[in-house]
Amino acid sequence: MGYRVAVVGATGNVGREMFNILEEVKFPVDKMHAIASRKSIGVEVSFGNEILKCEDLEQFDFSKVDLVLMSAGGSISKAWGEKIGAAGPIVIDNSSHFRMDPDVPLVVPEVNPEAVNSIPKNIIANPNCSTAQLVVALKPLHDEAKIKRVVVSTYQSVSGAGKEGMDELWDQTKGVYVLGAPPPKKFTKQIAFNVIPHIDVFMDDGFTKEEWKMAVETQKILDPAIKLTATCVRVPVMVGHSESVNVEFESPLDEDEAREILREADGIVVVDKREDGGYITPKESQGEFPVYISRIRKDPTVENGLAFWCVSDNLRKGAALNAVQIAQLLHDKGLLKRKVLA
Repeated sequence: MGYRVAVVGATGNVGREMFNILEEVKFPVDKMHAIASRKSIGVEVSFGNEILKCEDLEQFDFSKVDLVLMSAGGSISKAWGEKIGAAGPIVIDNSSHFRMDPDVPLVVPEVNPEAVNSIPKNIIANPNCSTAQLVVALKPLHDEAKIKRVVVSTYQSVSGAGKEGMDELWDQTKGVYVLGAPPPKKFTKQIAFNVIPHIDVFMDDGFTKEEWKMAVETQKILDPAIKLTATCVRVPVMVGHSESVNVEFESPLDEDEAREILREADGIVVVDKREDGGYITPKESQGEFPVYISRIRKDPTVENGLAFWCVSDNLRKGAALNAVQIAQLLHDKGLLKRKVLA
């Protein structure tokens, strides 16, 4: 028998991807609910062969579902996350609101599956999209040689900023060839034919909140002793985040060993040929589940250093897929209970 599931934020990019992936992996669903804001009541979304009409977040009775997947933004999670968890279902939240809460596990199933064994608030947090793919790549290497320090530069697609970001890239790209690109609204500068070294708000130390998230989330998920510095950049790509990663280890790990370790790791595909096209770009990652690793090589500037290129579909592993994999993990561990309704 399946579970009663609700997707909050059903009309957004990630919400729609959650429906797609739940169907693709054949997650056991008995009854599915699409939940959205009042302005989206009645909007139709698809789940497999079903057409669902969106129900009102403020009127929905969450006590009648077993699992809630949330991707409606931090303000909605702040207002509703704990209320929903208190009503009984397990909440898997895609926003940043609960990630650093000590009573909320922050989970990437390939990295720290044991974290779901304690869920005090009935809430599990999904990490930042860039963190998710990074820690999948770092985990098997850390197990082998212990990571001291990571330097990462990201190349993040506009879908990470939602439909508005994708629309802005599309409209500006078309405009360049006609009357000129329309002025930016979602981003701080023109994104078409440009890159923007600014994601999320600036903090007092000069880093952006996106860069801070990568550091503290990696420490919470993988190891608090890892030092990480990031530069996060928005690029004119529709879907798929890329990362240039330099890692310093406590003990030696040569590139051939690292390549084999990564080939054997869960959730990773290595495409690493030292020839034209022998690597993955975000275009090839679109619609795919794995984290792809390419360009594995020694970093000669530090002792015990390696560099590599890391690519993944940010709407999937960076968001919707990771949430569904957490749900699968709960199911496999027998931690997701089906309520008996009166």
